[in-house]
Amino acid sequence: MPWHTVEPVCDYVVIRGLCGKPYPNHPRGCPNIGKKTRCPPKAPLLHEVIALEHPVWAVWNAYPLGEHMDEMKRRHPQWTERQLRNPLYWQGRARKHLREEIRKFCRLDGTPPKVVGCPEACGCNLTATMKQAGIPLLWPPQRVAYQIVLVGWPVHKAIPDAR
Repeated sequence: MPWHTVEPVCDYVVIRGLCGKPYPNHPRGCPNIGKKTRCPPKAPLLHEVIALEHPVWAVWNAYPLGEHMDEMKRRHPQWTERQLRNPLYWQGRARKHLREEIRKFCRLDGTPPKVVGCPEACGCNLTATMKQAGIPLLWPPQRVAYQIVLVGWPVHKAIPDAR
C-alpha cells in the first residue's frame, strides 16, 4: 500500500525557498512563485492547513521513470537525457495514478478529509519526511519518480474522538 503515517518535517524558510532556486531555462526559479495560490508565498504553511498534532499520512505514487526513459530512448534514440526525463511526457500519467491512490486511501473508514497536494509549497521537507516511510528520495529521480501528498485533519474541523 503506497501510504504510511508520518510526522511531517517542516522547514518553512529553506523548503519554500527552493522554489526560487534557478534551474535550466528558469534563472529566477519557478515562474509560479507569487502568482499561483498553491505556490509560495501565497501557499499556507503546513500547520495552517492540517492539524499536525493528529495523525498525518503520506500517500504516494511511485512512477517507473527509468522504464519510461528506456521506452522513450527506443522511440527517440537521438534525445538527450534531459529530454528523456522531461516531465511533459510522463507527469500526466503519473498524476492520474496518484489520484487513483488518493481515492483508494480515502475510501478507508475514518479517513481524514484534507489532502495537501503540494506539501513542499507548504514548507514540508519531503525527503526527510519520506525516510520515515522507508522511502529514500533521490534528486533528481533516477529510476523511480515519487509524487507525494499529505493527508490529515483540517485545522478548522473538530477531530473525532474515536481513535
